[in-house]
Amino acid sequence: MINEFIDLMKHELVLCVILFLLLIIKIGSNDDNSGRWHVMINVLLFINLIFGFCCNLSGELFNGMFQSNDLILLEKNILNLGLLIISLQAHPYTRTHRHAPEFYILLLSSVLGMFFMLSSGHLLLFYIGLELSTIPLAALANFNLNKKVSSEAGMKMIMSSAFSSALLLMGISMMYGTTGSLSFSEITLQLTGSPLQVFAFVMLFVGFAFKLSIVPFHFWTADVYEGAPVPIAAFLSVISKSAIAFVFVTVLYTVFESMVNSWYILLFITAVFTIGIGNLFALRQQNIKRFLAFSSIAQVGFILVGISGGSQESQAAAIYFLLIYIFSNLGAFGVVNIVSSITGKESINDYKGFYKNNPALSWIMTISLFSLAGIPPTAGFFGKLFLLTAGASTGNYVLIAIAAINMVVSMYYYLRIVKAMFMEANEQPIQKISLSLFPSIALIICIAGILLTGFSGELYTYIYELSIGI
Repeated sequence: MINEFIDLMKHELVLCVILFLLLIIKIGSNDDNSGRWHVMINVLLFINLIFGFCCNLSGELFNGMFQSNDLILLEKNILNLGLLIISLQAHPYTRTHRHAPEFYILLLSSVLGMFFMLSSGHLLLFYIGLELSTIPLAALANFNLNKKVSSEAGMKMIMSSAFSSALLLMGISMMYGTTGSLSFSEITLQLTGSPLQVFAFVMLFVGFAFKLSIVPFHFWTADVYEGAPVPIAAFLSVISKSAIAFVFVTVLYTVFESMVNSWYILLFITAVFTIGIGNLFALRQQNIKRFLAFSSIAQVGFILVGISGGSQESQAAAIYFLLIYIFSNLGAFGVVNIVSSITGKESINDYKGFYKNNPALSWIMTISLFSLAGIPPTAGFFGKLFLLTAGASTGNYVLIAIAAINMVVSMYYYLRIVKAMFMEANEQPIQKISLSLFPSIALIICIAGILLTGFSGELYTYIYELSIGI
């Protein structure tokens, strides 16, 4: 029994061990040398990533409240990979911060909550995991303690999270009242499609929509990204969104399978507005973190298009795209983080003439933006192709046409930054930036992922074999 418990909760237990180790070292040491902390945490996270692929076991604990299978394990490993990349990229930021230990402790606590969400077979465990993943992020958004805009970001994160949690709890309460259970398996059996159940589902959907920044529940996103430290903005953009998206797809395809007609309409409407508004607002941004915030909103819209297909291909395409999105967005955020940490510049205009002194970083940013735009031969092209193909399986070609048109629009604002870096002059371009070891490793991983993942048919096939449909 103990061996099964350890095997099934392997990812969570390893994170708990790392957290306790960090806490003990922090409490027992007066040395807050950020460089030492950074080396130690990255070694531990690398071990955590490798250990995640070993001794995997499927099963359930606590009467089905906690579940584990090959698909969930894959999703956790994807998050572990993204966490390691962000930790490597955070070196220029944390090496000068006096609260570096707390930064890592809060970051790992958030990921621990995400793991519980992914393994939840019960709405109560899902909600606890959601709160555990969100509250540390609010503190991290306010981690630039000497900046007013960072405090504002933390406050907006708390307020929006509290509001979305309240709506989510309302939906959970109504679902319990109509089904008599909070277990996913029991809820599935008790769904009748009554008006109250539909309303309860809408409340649950709104809770997910806030966390995913789906329009019209996206208003907090750009302000929080702008005020938060760049590594945290990157974490919110890729790790937090990926975790919620993984759970969202599973809940739709398993728990609410019988309500497909109701949630398809919601997905259709929100996908159209999310892609459109994300693109329109990205066009007019001058702060590069706000630009990437609205870019991430638009990317969520494409994920909704794929999910709307409701097939095995849809879930496989969504997971595959999210893996590519982690590489692509972290590649862009990695360059932004280096520039922001060293020069303090975060305006798109500051990147004019960037290629003159920093050709390597310019090419990394360009390849990342090409992948986000879906330009071949980057992996982003294949990711969006699979999403649109999965969405087309329902025969709703109007939605696919709208998404395709918006892909063309998105190319304009992504290429705007490329044009600024390579073709526009700047009297005082950003000086030559020397890369340290850890950020260099992170950027190499991102570029390798962007260039290789799209051509890895075996990877997509593996994800497809683990996926489920309705």
